[in-house]
Amino acid sequence: MSSSAFQSVAVRLGRIALVGFMAFVASHNVTFGGSMHAESNAESQEPVLLWPEGAPGAMGQTPADQPAVWVYPAGENANGAAIVICPGGGYGVHAVDHEGVQPARWFNSIGVTAIVLRYRLSPYRHPVPLEDAQRAIRWVRANSETWKVDPARVGIMGFSAGGHLASTAATHFDSGKPEATDVVDRQSSRPDFAVLGYPVVTFKSDYTHQGSVRNLLGESPSPELIENLSNETQVTPQTPPIFFFHTAEDTAVPAQNSVQMFSACLTHGVPAELHVFQHGQHGVGLANGHPALSKWIELCGIWLRQNGFLNSKPQVEVKGSISLNGNKMPWGSITLVPESDDRPVGWGMVMRGSFRIPASAGLVPGKYKVMLVNMGDVAPQPTIDTAVPISDADSVVLEVGDSTNPVEFDLSFQ
Repeated sequence: MSSSAFQSVAVRLGRIALVGFMAFVASHNVTFGGSMHAESNAESQEPVLLWPEGAPGAMGQTPADQPAVWVYPAGENANGAAIVICPGGGYGVHAVDHEGVQPARWFNSIGVTAIVLRYRLSPYRHPVPLEDAQRAIRWVRANSETWKVDPARVGIMGFSAGGHLASTAATHFDSGKPEATDVVDRQSSRPDFAVLGYPVVTFKSDYTHQGSVRNLLGESPSPELIENLSNETQVTPQTPPIFFFHTAEDTAVPAQNSVQMFSACLTHGVPAELHVFQHGQHGVGLANGHPALSKWIELCGIWLRQNGFLNSKPQVEVKGSISLNGNKMPWGSITLVPESDDRPVGWGMVMRGSFRIPASAGLVPGKYKVMLVNMGDVAPQPTIDTAVPISDADSVVLEVGDSTNPVEFDLSFQ
């Protein structure tokens, strides 16, 4: 590799104690998450009607007939991402507080503008709730300048039956009508990502939630409609990336709902992440205070960060080689820590001196501190007692550019 093909970093490093390594991890916020106690507004939010002149198919003039959104701007730390939140309630009620406003406030804490959706419920039937969700996505894009939102980073989230609505929006969408007189109708209804919390997904197995089926489709839906709204069957390569969380103890909406759709994502090459926690009943919301389950929202924040949804810059691949005292590092890891929390952390395995962090795994252009760990060798006898940090990420800084960045680290280690 020529000198112009890579950046060469040569440093002389002493052994760093493991205690110091752990202190580095804590101080540099490698495990990412926002505050669980974001400030709330003193005044209650006023809902914004999605169809100010009246929603299509409305049966009356009450709030239940008027789909609307409550907007929770991210404020000064806004990074341009937005998420439409669909509270659950079996298509019969809205759990607006613990499955709407409270998650919205958490997303505000990591710079995401949140939009809580009041969609129409039974006796309204499909496709009315879906039309409301699609309208909300289009509305956010049409008003992106007002709310300082990037129209290419608008996601949807839902809990329980709201998760069914969100998964339907993630699998049933269109590109909008460019010729429409209504500027909202010109926008695409495809979400850029989806977050599904203990979602109803399937309508065609024993794992479904029968109350949601009845409220959305009535007493005798056709087999074709059941199939069309069993969203594990509707995943395609065009489905946006999805984050799932569920609990194994959920008997109201069993975890198989998430598992089946996650499996469909794997089959069709859709980026997805699934967390099934052992404990927790249905409807946990943020699960405040639970030592494990309450971490789901932080994991979601990490997922959004690592998939580039908290930053507008395109992700790039970084690859290269690592040598220790002139010899290739046999087995280890490299972590690239960005200067700001909205940028992905780069991480990769080092095998026989080489590493590759694909664009899909993070990294946007900018400066990164480098942390290297030697994990020993793959051999029939021990080579080191424990994984050894050989860089504390303050010794080496890498400038990531707009294209592939072959890099070489030649480290002296003693």
